[in-house]
Amino acid sequence: MKERVQEVLNKIRPGLQADGGDVELIDVTEDGVVKVRLQGACGGCPMAQMTLKNGIEKTLKEEIPEVKRVENV
Repeated sequence: MKERVQEVLNKIRPGLQADGGDVELIDVTEDGVVKVRLQGACGGCPMAQMTLKNGIEKTLKEEIPEVKRVENV
């Protein structure tokens, strides 16, 4: 599943990079928790939590139903 998550993140990445940010995949747990690290402008952005939940998590759940949630570590 980690490879599938990375593929989806690669689709999301250009949008984040356009705003000076990025996302790094840290881990995918057996119970469907995806751990990521927001980088660059996304790391300190006040909207980072919204990007994480409404952008990254929503997209991952749509494309990979096994994903339960996304956490920023």
